[in-house]
This record gives sequence, C-alpha cells and structure tokens, in this order.
Amino acid sequence: MTQLTHSHSLDSSLLVRDVAGDYRPANADEVLQAARRVLAEQMHGCEVLSSPQVVRDYLRVKLGTLEHEVFALIHLDSQNRVIEYVEMFRGTVCQTSVYPREVVKDALARNSAALLLVHNHPSGSTQPSRADEVLTQTLRAALALVEVRVLDHLIVAGSDILSMAERGLL
Repeated sequence: MTQLTHSHSLDSSLLVRDVAGDYRPANADEVLQAARRVLAEQMHGCEVLSSPQVVRDYLRVKLGTLEHEVFALIHLDSQNRVIEYVEMFRGTVCQTSVYPREVVKDALARNSAALLLVHNHPSGSTQPSRADEVLTQTLRAALALVEVRVLDHLIVAGSDILSMAERGLL
C-alpha cells in the first residue's frame, strides 16, 4: 500500500505531467493555456445569443492581457453557433490595420452566415474610437454584399468588454 503525502503548497496547485511521467505543479503559462483550451472547447459550437457569457469569458482570457492590438473574427453559422475564432490582424500598442477584403475572403472561406468583430484595447479603455466606428460600418457594408451579417463588434480591455451593438453603434 502506497501512502501519498501532500505538502500544503501543493494542495491548491494544478498539476501537470512532464515527459518522464512525473507530476509537478503547473506554472502560470500552463494554467492560462489550459484555461484557453477549455474556454475554446466551450465556445466552439455554442449558440452566441444564448451563451454570451461563454464568449465573453473566452475573449477576456484570449485578449484581455495582450500588450498589442489584435483584430479577430468569431465566425458563426446560420444558427449563430460558433464555427471558429480567427485572429486576422496584429498591430501595435495603440492600433492595427484591418483590410476589409481579407475579412470578406475569410468569411466566405469558412462559409460564415454571421460574424462577431472583436479587437482589444491594451490601453485599458473600452471606449470605441471614431476609427473603430468607421471600420465597423465599412465591414458591415462590405459583408452585407455577400450576405454575411455583422452581429456585434466587441472591444476587450482587460476584464471589461464593450458591445457596440448594446451601445447602439452598430
């Protein structure tokens, strides 16, 4: 009979198995990576209108701590279920370039019926800029030509998320 003893410091630790098969406490990056995987699995196939919290939790973990801007798409099928999350463009601390042609191409390639536009503000403010508003309208118009609806544009800043649709900016 083998007796396991636990030191107090390990009681609350997540454990991971190393290549030798031994367990050790997970480091912060491994915990975050596991959280992203779990949240991505929960989000894939979920119906965004009935599961907005799952989407928001995923985005907080995915984008909330980045020090550079990322513009991403959440592709949705005709039932508003998540097909895929795709990071389209990466920028600097305060801006990123978004190309409507590439967004339309990506939506068509994944046979999306609708999209959620997503980007982060490393500054910590969810307030949409005038450029954010213009970009949203430009993408809505371009995507409407190929019958892809834009349901929302979400801005992530740390743990805060602003919905442009909820603010009446869509």
